[in-house]
Amino acid sequence: MRRVLSIAFAVLVVCAVLFPVSGATKPLQIYFIDVEGGQSTLIVDPEGESLLIDTGWDDFNGRDADRIVAAAKAAGIDTIDDLLLTHYHADHAGGVPQLAARIKIGAFFDHGANVETATDTAKVYAAYEKVAAAAKRVTVKPGDVLPLKGMRVEVLEAAGAHIAEALPGSGQPNPLCASEPNYPRDPSENAQSAGVLVTFGKFRFIDLGDLTNAKELGLACPNNLIGTVDLYLVTHHGTAHPGSGDGSNARAIVHMLRPRVAVMNNGAVKGGHPFAWQIVHDSPGLEGFWQLHYSLAGDTDHNVDEKFIANVGGADQGNYVKVTADPDATFTVTNSRNNFSKTYKK
Repeated sequence: MRRVLSIAFAVLVVCAVLFPVSGATKPLQIYFIDVEGGQSTLIVDPEGESLLIDTGWDDFNGRDADRIVAAAKAAGIDTIDDLLLTHYHADHAGGVPQLAARIKIGAFFDHGANVETATDTAKVYAAYEKVAAAAKRVTVKPGDVLPLKGMRVEVLEAAGAHIAEALPGSGQPNPLCASEPNYPRDPSENAQSAGVLVTFGKFRFIDLGDLTNAKELGLACPNNLIGTVDLYLVTHHGTAHPGSGDGSNARAIVHMLRPRVAVMNNGAVKGGHPFAWQIVHDSPGLEGFWQLHYSLAGDTDHNVDEKFIANVGGADQGNYVKVTADPDATFTVTNSRNNFSKTYKK
């Protein structure tokens, strides 16, 4: 009898580990940090592991580094385990030295060497190389999975190349491709962006950095290589130059992804282009649209309602948008400015 009870108890323990009771699992946390039109996105999984994607600008007396450290403290961590730089423009990678002086960074991930000769970009890259040389640095390629246990972070695009095969459940022809123009090649660092898909149970979040139109469409045309997502970080801060090679958010990829919620990391005067805003707004199945700033490039018809905007009165407020996600793909978005929250159920 005792042996039977012991076996039964062991089974219950295994079941509790593999199939936790609803609400028992800690959520995935995502902080979309206001770096005034750049990018810095902090993701913390239930294991306490952290991934920071980009560091915002340099200078400004360490403004962006301070905001990242504040977000880390709010998330309950005191170390950045992994830092992924999508590319080496100053609004994404400029803040590396200042951040490294404020908080420990375990490892650095990037797409490889800088491809631009512009003085500003070369300066940012040289400063990054100096910091990364004192730690572990890894060059990622499409298909790589970052070494995190509590979430899956798969590289979809890096250094101008994308995944060779469709992800499980995707691969269908994309009828939206026929309406896209033949975009010219973009030689900038934007087109080199490392883009990732973060998966937590059934929840899927995509961040493609500043990937521009031609490279975006490599993931979407002629076939959908990704599938759909729950949360979409609007690419390139909501930048769009219709028909050009340096715009982003092509309809054929945004509408293919069918995000349930989109977050635009625009600044007051950077990104937030009405053309990109409208494409995201019109995406089939979109339930929620949030912005880090009210966009002066838009108007009342090309900005969301103010309760969904973290910063509405100009620069340097530093309010963020936070997402907490459960493995069943139910997630809550919160505006730190007004504590307004909305939950999106699967």
